[in-house]
Amino acid sequence: MKYLEMPIKARPFEHQKRAFEFVMHRFENDSGAALLVEMGCGKSLISVAVAGALFNERRIRNLLIVCPLSICGVWEEEFSKFADFDYNLKILKGSLEKKIETLYSLEGRALQIVVVNYESVWRIERQIKNWHPDMIICDESHKIKSHNIAASKSIHKLGEKTMYRLILAGTAITNKAIDIFSQYKFLEPRIFGKSFYTFRNHYFNLVGYGNHTPVLKESMKDELKNKIHSIAFVAKKSECLDLPETTEIIRKVELEPYAMNTYKHLVRDSFAELKNSEITVTNVLTKILRLSQLTGGFLGDDEGKKVHQISKAKLNALDDIIDDVTSSGKKLVIMARFIPEIAAIKKLLIDKGLRFSIITGEIKNRADEIAKFQNDTDVLVFIGQIATAGLGITLTAASTMVFYSLDYSMSNFEQAKARIHRTGQKENCTYIYLIASNTVDEKIMKALKNKVNLAKSLIDDYRSGLNPYANEGGF
Repeated sequence: MKYLEMPIKARPFEHQKRAFEFVMHRFENDSGAALLVEMGCGKSLISVAVAGALFNERRIRNLLIVCPLSICGVWEEEFSKFADFDYNLKILKGSLEKKIETLYSLEGRALQIVVVNYESVWRIERQIKNWHPDMIICDESHKIKSHNIAASKSIHKLGEKTMYRLILAGTAITNKAIDIFSQYKFLEPRIFGKSFYTFRNHYFNLVGYGNHTPVLKESMKDELKNKIHSIAFVAKKSECLDLPETTEIIRKVELEPYAMNTYKHLVRDSFAELKNSEITVTNVLTKILRLSQLTGGFLGDDEGKKVHQISKAKLNALDDIIDDVTSSGKKLVIMARFIPEIAAIKKLLIDKGLRFSIITGEIKNRADEIAKFQNDTDVLVFIGQIATAGLGITLTAASTMVFYSLDYSMSNFEQAKARIHRTGQKENCTYIYLIASNTVDEKIMKALKNKVNLAKSLIDDYRSGLNPYANEGGF
């Protein structure tokens, strides 16, 4: 049966239409489906369309979306952008009591949607079960790759009581084949059963010291892949021929309350200092520099001698992106402006056991770092300082680039983007911008996208009587 009508306010690409039809056909006969779709191919649009179609056919009323904390807000934006049907969406946040209160406050005839992060779902499992979700979407489902952690156990139990189940993940999920069990136990237990140890012993040999390392049996590779793909729609950027050459994604992050409060004070202080000094490009940009450092998570003391980490909001969002991209065996380029940010990103990758290349102003052997990233299949991440890694290098081994922070220079910005989008690139490119909500990040991003001189626009704001550093609503 063909479902050609997608209840969305956008024109879908051909692969999105096929994915929608695949999932809807799955849901005619069974309860679980997987979208193994690379970042940049629009799997959230597909999910919104599926949820809307099921709602319009009166097959679901309550939808639960479980995702990493850093992208809860993304789902609110995606439904607002794409949904062409009535819905009521709430993000569960705050204390446990507040989350439960929000959950039980949903009512009405529209599709009721609850978005909750993986870290919270097991804490309110009973209340979610009593809310009776008709459909569960697990976004970035590698977060439940371990079958015996609290979040996975809760997802498995909730899945048993839910009619429709959908997981969203990267394409080449077999790169860490052992991780598939827990995700498919939630999705469709009939595929691999309910016993992790039976699954492991059937498909893997245990090797290494103490025989603790599972290695997929060569004779089992085809069977495993065929079973995974039996209920999955797979889309790679290289195969989606109607995608634009470049896709830009703005990932909004919320600074923690303490960090945001500190940021607001700094905005007021910067404005006060500006009024007592000469209005020059240097003065304006010097003050915005400190605000930008804070949105990246760091703040120096008054003497500028010691830097303190004040926020992990962007780092947590980057953590999820790294998992999403590298779990599919793909490479990733991360661009950042400030050295403390780069140091934190390095530590994150080391803690994850991921190998990386890096170019900052302090790196002498640039050619070695580039060659390592381009040619070594085990080096999955490149870290670049925007001002020094944006010229004369080729990073086409990756087709996804994250801007952790932004340089004000239009030239530096465009040059950095061109590192992956150049001769030799075989795939469409995806750019992800980590933007702290209600901060100068939004002003900088807007200026860069509109090719506006940032300093001039800030000075114009000031001369119009506005605080050039405040967001549109002020503080």
